[in-house]
Amino acid sequence: MTIRATVIGVGHYLPDRIVENAEFEETLETTDEWIKSRSGIERRHFAAEGQTTSDLATRAARAALADAGLDANDIDAIVLATSTADLTFPSAATIVQSELGMTGGFAFDVQAVCAGFVYALTNANALILSGQAKRVLVIGAETFSKLMDWTDRGTCVLFGDGAGAVVLEGQDGQGTKEDRGILAADLNSDGRYKDILYVDGGVSTNDTGHLRMQGKEVFRHAVEKLASTATTAMGKIDMTADEIDWIVPHQANIRIINGTAKKLGLPRDKVIVTVQDHGNTSAASIPLALSVGKQRGQIKPGDMIVTEAIGGGLAWGAVVLRW
Repeated sequence: MTIRATVIGVGHYLPDRIVENAEFEETLETTDEWIKSRSGIERRHFAAEGQTTSDLATRAARAALADAGLDANDIDAIVLATSTADLTFPSAATIVQSELGMTGGFAFDVQAVCAGFVYALTNANALILSGQAKRVLVIGAETFSKLMDWTDRGTCVLFGDGAGAVVLEGQDGQGTKEDRGILAADLNSDGRYKDILYVDGGVSTNDTGHLRMQGKEVFRHAVEKLASTATTAMGKIDMTADEIDWIVPHQANIRIINGTAKKLGLPRDKVIVTVQDHGNTSAASIPLALSVGKQRGQIKPGDMIVTEAIGGGLAWGAVVLRW
């Protein structure tokens, strides 16, 4: 018998404020058509004044717990992926733990920028397989609007705020790829490329900073590395592309999403796409897309799913799971 970390609940939360592309035309030399043609983004959500990452994360967590039919104290651990935590410390995860009324277990943050949820999911899987936890709440949450340089049209139009969460539970499997749950994962990073996507500030520089990106360089790395990590993860269970029901990619840019699917030999109708409505929500984008995909009736029990993401670091990775 094999233990599998299985998704038993999913949920998301988006702030109330919706920002259409046209709003940027008032302050930047850009147009709705320019933004859509280069990114596929039509709108995004921004957190309200005073609304923090942990606020968004808590709401998504409650939705996932409700979907799983569980209370917060049924959870053993929280792993929260974010690059925009409320405070330097404590972790946003412990703030969520308190807000949920979870009095036991443990909670911590994972920081791998846009690849954060893949890293968090892999860490949560390891906690379950090692017996450290039976149920883990895995959250991706971001308020990237706090990091934008509103004069830089190449970045500020791309990002949005939001949160998504899944509940993982250790369940018995047969040790085959027919099992439900996480079946394989692949993680990578290469700090040599740290200067093509970063924030130019931090605690030790005494400056919050803004997001900086060399868009063409990021694109050049993204498609190749995303297709490669997905292929590597699939290879660990001798899985082929025709066995995939859905690819749920990091929602950064429609051209990257389409390019990766093409490189994997997958048709567009097997890709969950939400980037048009949410923009790039960094670590939140994959769990947001999973939740929306379920709500739409696309993702169903037994479906084989591949998730993949790349972000600053560079850090990238993929997870293969059966829903």
